[in-house]
Amino acid sequence: MTLLSSMRVMAGGAALLALGGCASLNSLTSDVRSYGTWPAGRAPGTYVFERLPSQASQPEQQAALEDAARPAVEMAGFKPATDAGKADVTIQLGARITRYDTAPWDDPFWWNYGYGFGRFGGWRPGLGLGYRFDNPRYEREVAVLIRDRASGAPLYESRAVNDSLVGGDPESLSLMYEAALKDFPTPAVSPRRVVVPANR
Repeated sequence: MTLLSSMRVMAGGAALLALGGCASLNSLTSDVRSYGTWPAGRAPGTYVFERLPSQASQPEQQAALEDAARPAVEMAGFKPATDAGKADVTIQLGARITRYDTAPWDDPFWWNYGYGFGRFGGWRPGLGLGYRFDNPRYEREVAVLIRDRASGAPLYESRAVNDSLVGGDPESLSLMYEAALKDFPTPAVSPRRVVVPANR
């Protein structure tokens, strides 16, 4: 039995988008780490999304990730290349969502306090052993890697991470990509807390 340990389920790719409905948010807070050697004075230029072989084998899922990241990429100053072969940079995307099922002993609030049948008849209050595993938590992470297309050199890498009660709905992932690119092209302090307003 696995009741004595929390279950960890890891889902890969943009299939994660189906885990949770699009939540109504006022803002979303992420912990962001950024690194890079973006050349001083270089403009963002044109971009094309690059897919790894494993990502290319799941085109619909990867397209969903690209749709979630596109607003953040273009907000950072990049423009889609009309000719992929002549793009200034290539951009690789990733997303990871890990589900943690909450065990009842993680929080006493989820123990089932109720009424039981007494030894000598009648109902009495007591502590039931009914467990609730319907309140999972999700650790969500998105990643962006920008390379110079001509040389293949990595120029900028950034990741945004947060915890949530819902999975990877498109709105949340889009806001996380925005957090990851918020300070582009400056790596800034890593890690740092970035708050992105929603419903603008």
